[in-house]
Amino acid sequence: MKTLLFAAAAAVAAPSWAAGDPARGEVLHRSCLQCHGTEVYVPPRRRVQSLPALRKETARWADYYNPAFTKSEVEDLVAYLNRDFYRFP
Repeated sequence: MKTLLFAAAAAVAAPSWAAGDPARGEVLHRSCLQCHGTEVYVPPRRRVQSLPALRKETARWADYYNPAFTKSEVEDLVAYLNRDFYRFP
């Protein structure tokens, strides 16, 4: 029972981007670089202003790839982009 409570508390305390693996996201990100560079992640070209918006924008583009990125891969990309570029809390 204590283990279950600890696991639940750790899940609540973890940052929302922790669901993805930034190392895997970095590898997946190479596909994104076929169309654009990293300049779209920094001002003044940055459009995304929050972590939910980053997740939504990443998921929106996930279908452009063949095969499309899975939900897990989208979370990996979000974790990487947030860690290296956006740094949303």
